[in-house]
Amino acid sequence: MRRTPERAKRGEVVRISTRGEYGVRAMFDLAMHYGEGPISIKTVAERQDLSEHYLEQLIAALKKAGLVNSVRGAQGGYELALPPEQIKIGDIIRALEGPIAPVECVESDDPDARNCERYEGCAARVLWRKLRDSMIHVLDSTSLRDLCDEAVNLQSERALMYNI
Repeated sequence: MRRTPERAKRGEVVRISTRGEYGVRAMFDLAMHYGEGPISIKTVAERQDLSEHYLEQLIAALKKAGLVNSVRGAQGGYELALPPEQIKIGDIIRALEGPIAPVECVESDDPDARNCERYEGCAARVLWRKLRDSMIHVLDSTSLRDLCDEAVNLQSERALMYNI
């Protein structure tokens, strides 16, 4: 989660960075084509309208996290390391962004990791913890399969609307 001064001025405080957003898009693309064999970074970048160079960095982090596998050779590329229903969006966000938390003081419940003098008596921290827990719940209960199913539903609705 990143907070930039530019976004804070616009009232956009809690945001997934482009790193997380593009990583989810890339993983979604791999999930939509799961079982078709390895897919090149170039193909994913073109389909998702992403920078190929940036995508290489994201895929490297996702591979390190054990979420994608690479296949070498002329027909090589990348594929999901697990079926889409076993990869949660929270796994992707953590691999690319780090801990899921709206503010630093609730990144960890470890007493040694608290770096705020007001930690013990801070009422706002209760709110931030609830927000963190809600975010974690949504991200960890949504799989890549769920996103694929949603995409199919949206395409069906769009086709229906077009035909009316």
